[in-house]
Amino acid sequence: MNAGRAEEVALLALGWLVGNDDLLPVFQGASGASADDLRAGAQDPAFLASVVDFLMMDDAWVISVSDHLGLPYDTLFQVRQNLPGGDLPNWT
Repeated sequence: MNAGRAEEVALLALGWLVGNDDLLPVFQGASGASADDLRAGAQDPAFLASVVDFLMMDDAWVISVSDHLGLPYDTLFQVRQNLPGGDLPNWT
C-alpha cells in the first residue's frame, strides 16, 4: 500500500460514509464537519485520515465499509498507516 492508494481507498470510505444516513450524522457530530467540510476534505489527506480513524473506532463499521468496498478487513489499518500521522512508532 502506498500513499496514493491509501488516499484512494480513504476517499472511497468517505463516499461510503456520506451515503450512510445513520453514521454520517455521528461523524459530523463527533468531528464538527459540515457538508462543505466533507467536500473540501475529500482533497485533504489529513481529513481523509480522520475519516479512517473514525471508521476504525468500531469493528462493525470496519466490516460494513470493507464489505461494501470488497476489501479485506485489515485494509483500513493499512490505509491509515499510509496517511498523515499514521506511522507507528518503533519502540525498540
